[in-house]
Order: sequence, then structure tokens, then C-alpha cells
Amino acid sequence: MKSIRVTLTPEEMPRKWYNILPDLPEPLAPPLNPGTKEPIKPSDFEPLFPKALIAQEVSSDNYIPIPDEVLQAYMIANRPSPLQRAENLEKLLKTPAKIYFKREDLSPAGSHKTNTSLAQAYYNMKEGIEALATETGAGQWGTALSLACNMFGLKCKVFMVRASYDQKPYRREMMRVYGAEVHPSPSTLTDFGNKLLKENPKHPGSLGIAISEAMETTVKSKNTKYSLGSVLNHVMLHQTIIGEETMLQFKKLDEQPDYLVGCVGGGSNFAGFTFPFVGEKLKKKTKTEFIAVEPKVVPSLTAGRYEYDFGDTAGMTPLLLMYTLGHDFVPSPIHAGGLRYHGAAPTVSQLVKHKVVKPVAYEQKEVFEAAMMFAKTEGIIPAPETSHAIKAAIELAKEAKKNNEEKIIAMNFSGHGLLDLGGYQQFLDGKMV
Repeated sequence: MKSIRVTLTPEEMPRKWYNILPDLPEPLAPPLNPGTKEPIKPSDFEPLFPKALIAQEVSSDNYIPIPDEVLQAYMIANRPSPLQRAENLEKLLKTPAKIYFKREDLSPAGSHKTNTSLAQAYYNMKEGIEALATETGAGQWGTALSLACNMFGLKCKVFMVRASYDQKPYRREMMRVYGAEVHPSPSTLTDFGNKLLKENPKHPGSLGIAISEAMETTVKSKNTKYSLGSVLNHVMLHQTIIGEETMLQFKKLDEQPDYLVGCVGGGSNFAGFTFPFVGEKLKKKTKTEFIAVEPKVVPSLTAGRYEYDFGDTAGMTPLLLMYTLGHDFVPSPIHAGGLRYHGAAPTVSQLVKHKVVKPVAYEQKEVFEAAMMFAKTEGIIPAPETSHAIKAAIELAKEAKKNNEEKIIAMNFSGHGLLDLGGYQQFLDGKMV
């Protein structure tokens, strides 16, 4: 029987994270103090993050060793993950292309987010921190951090974008099962949340607003640090175990991908999947192309401005050089809540600027059409965020058919959609906007 999966043993799992900073086309622009416009010193981050994560944020080392405790936690969270061939989808499309997908949906939390949540919880625990505060869009990150905090003995408070809090009640309940407090954002727990609710009691929220509330909670709470699921370099770093594994799996296949595809909100799953390959591309060791996929209603990479902006809505974060729609941008309440962010990671943004990464954008309905096609052929229901990558992969496969080219397309299957069935119900009932 022919196998459609490429697996790695626990012994083959990578023991290090890849840091793209030394390999970028130009040095990464520093975060700026919003008042003085001067670069932020690493020590300025200490009220928010443990020292180990700050060191990773600014490290010039190409590789960072993964602690044994984190490796053990990764194995509990189903790492290494398989690289799987989508043969039924290929047959439906009648394409000569091969389509592979990296199974990040097999984590207990349902997505790739555990790759950094477990690392962040570990480093906070080692420095004696008792609680973490965070934001979450669709709930994938909040679920992953809740799981990680439970594993490493920390308390967890999550501010969940109100639109997703209402759309995805069962992901909210997963967080509570793992022991987290979950609050709709904007909330009545913070000054900023109260201000927004006074202006609009039915405010749908945004990831930028939830970040502001989590940061306000952090600075006002005892022995609490802030934890985030995307954007900053140490988060991208932890996710690169995805791409490191994928490189080993393609070596086993004796193949080289022509395209790597991932969805982008802040950029963590895309970065984790592609950055080890991007490093090879920047050293001219591969010709792989990289496709970053976003929603048309939140087009930060395809229509945003490349400039310094706040990472949150209230203006509490340092200024970051990135593609942005403006920190006060409030996106439509689409079902891909994890992609409803006004900006993109500075590392991903720089690679788009230098045309190393190509961004594309799709409408919600066409994304769900692609998700339905994938579910019916491969039997796995994808998250709305992941479905953006599927849509792009399908378009590449169609192009390969048109040109009669045997391309190799790989996408990051960043999470399952079993807790996103409300979105599928709207689509199937013809009620999706």
C-alpha cells in the first residue's frame, strides 16, 4: 500500500528553532518609543516579557536550542506532525501538480499555535511568573495558551475579540476547560474597553483592541506578563519547527517544493512554515516561491502602507515598521477571526517589501468554497484561516494544469475547523455575506 504521509520519529524532530534575523535582506528596523521616536532598548520590554524571550527577540544567532522540557511538551502536542499528500484533491482538479499539506491541526488545541504557547509558558514559568494575559481572535491562540499555561502551572486571562466570542462559543469553552478566564473584547475589565463600549455598546472588537486590553491588564496586575501569538520575532522563531520538519520531510521524498503557501493575519503560521526555506532562498540554495494569503477585507499586505504603526489600537505598544491598515482599523466580522489584524509581522513585511514573498487576497465566499472542496476530497474540515491557504494552493494547481507543469505545492494546514461550524452553516444555508 502506498503511503500518502511522510512522518518523522520523535528522535528526528528538530532540536533548534531557526532565527531569520541574520539572513534578512536588510537589518530589521527597531521598534520605536512612540513618544521619543527613539529605538526601544531590550530592557524596555521587561515589564511585558521574561528576559529569555527578550533575548530571543533580538538574537543574532541563526539557531536557538529548544529546551528539553519544551521538546517533551511538543511530543505531547503531537509533534512531529505529518506532511500529507492531497491526492484526492489533485484528482478532482485533474492537475499534474502534487499538493502537500503540513498537519498542524493535530495539536490538542487544534492549530499551530502550541508551538509558541508551550515555549512562552515554559520560559515564563522558569522566571517565576504566575500568570499570563493575552488576546485572541478566532480563539486558536487563546486555546493554545490556555493549554500551555495549564501544563506549566500558570494562570491565564484571555481577551477574545467579541465577534469571535459570539461566533465561536465552543472554542471559548475549550479555554475555560483548560482553566483560563475568557472575556469578550472590548470588555468592562479595562479602561480602554470601557471607553469603547461607552461609544458603541455593540462594538465587534478587533485583535488590536484585544491586545490593548491584555497589555493594560499586564501592567496593572501583580507577577503577570503579556503573551502574544504572532507578530514579534520570538513568536515567529518558535513556529519554525514547522518548516524545519517540512524540510526534513521533503528530503525524505527527495523533492523540492516549487511553492510554499500559508495564510497571514499577524504572520506566525506563515513564518513558521516558510522561514527555514526563505533562509535557503536568500542564500540562493532554492528557487521555491512563497505565497502569503489574506482576506480581501483585511488587506494589510496587498493594500496596506509600509510604515511605523502601533501593534495595538490604544497605542500602548512600541511602533513597529510593517505593512499596516492603521491601528484604528476595525475589520469586518468575517469567520477567519485569526486574520482580522490591521498589520503584519515586521519580518514578513520586510520580505514582502523585498518581493521575496508574494501576497494575495481572496473573498470569504470563495475561501469557503475551497474549504468545502478540501473537506469533501480529503475528509478534513479546515479552519477558515487555513482555507485561505487552500484557496491559493488550488489556484496554483489550476495554473499548473493550464501550463501542463508538474509543480510541487505545499501549504501549511494551520488548524482544523471543527469549532468553526457556524461559519460553514452560514455558507451552506446561503447566508454568508
